[in-house]
Amino acid sequence: MREYVVIDLDELHVALHLSAVERVIRAVYVSPLPDAPEIVSGVVNVQGRVIPVVNIRRRFRLADRPAALTDRLVIAHTNQRPVALVADAVSGVLEYPAPDIIDAASILPGLEYVDGVAKLEDGLILIHDLGRFLSLDEVSALERAMLPTGGR
Repeated sequence: MREYVVIDLDELHVALHLSAVERVIRAVYVSPLPDAPEIVSGVVNVQGRVIPVVNIRRRFRLADRPAALTDRLVIAHTNQRPVALVADAVSGVLEYPAPDIIDAASILPGLEYVDGVAKLEDGLILIHDLGRFLSLDEVSALERAMLPTGGR
C-alpha cells in the first residue's frame, strides 16, 4: 500500500506522496516575491523559515480564485527545497495499492509532473510528483528570486 495526502482544487483531486508532506496549515498572508516564476505566488514565514508558495492551480490550468478563510497550505518538499502548496481543502490520507495506480505515461506521455492516476468510484486522483514539479527554468528563477538581493 502507498500513502498519499489528497488535496482538492475545485473538483480536481491531487495526491502527494505522504513522505513528501511535512504538514498542513491554515492559509496565511502571502508576501509577494518579485522576479519569481509565474507559478510562485510569493513567500510565507513558517516557524522562521521563508518558504515559497506555489499556486498549483496554475500548473493544472485552473482558474485563479480569491483566497478563502478555509484554504490550506500544504508544506511539502521538492528535490530542491520546501514549498507551500495552496489547496482549497485537504481531504486526508489515502492508502492505495501500487498495482491499482495507472502510470501517467500510459495515459498521456509527456506529463512531467504527474506520476500516475488512481481511480475512485466517483472520479480520479492525479498523483503528483513533487520531484519533477518545477521545471529547471522555474527552479533557477525561484533560486534567483529567493536570494537576499532579490536576484539582482
